[in-house]
Amino acid sequence: MELMTKAQKEKMIKNYKEQDGTKTFKPIIKLFNPTGIGTWYLSELDRETNIAFGLCELHESEFSYVSLDELKSFKGQFGLGIERDLHFEPKSFDEIKGKA
Repeated sequence: MELMTKAQKEKMIKNYKEQDGTKTFKPIIKLFNPTGIGTWYLSELDRETNIAFGLCELHESEFSYVSLDELKSFKGQFGLGIERDLHFEPKSFDEIKGKA
């Protein structure tokens, strides 16, 4: 499974280009580790580095940057990789924080 659709990727790149340090975008995608900790709600993507920005929930919730290349190459228990929540409906970060 791809981490995002073409439309989602384009929206995240658009958000990145429009970011001036004062804007907050709703997350476009939710990625998760199906066999352990790790949930990422991502709103922006730098096309050149493939680094995304959003709310990263591991041991704690924090806004951070994450390499999509690293997430794509991750293999957890049973060889399962990071997956995209196909039923995720974008909400504000405030509505999401701490609910993963």
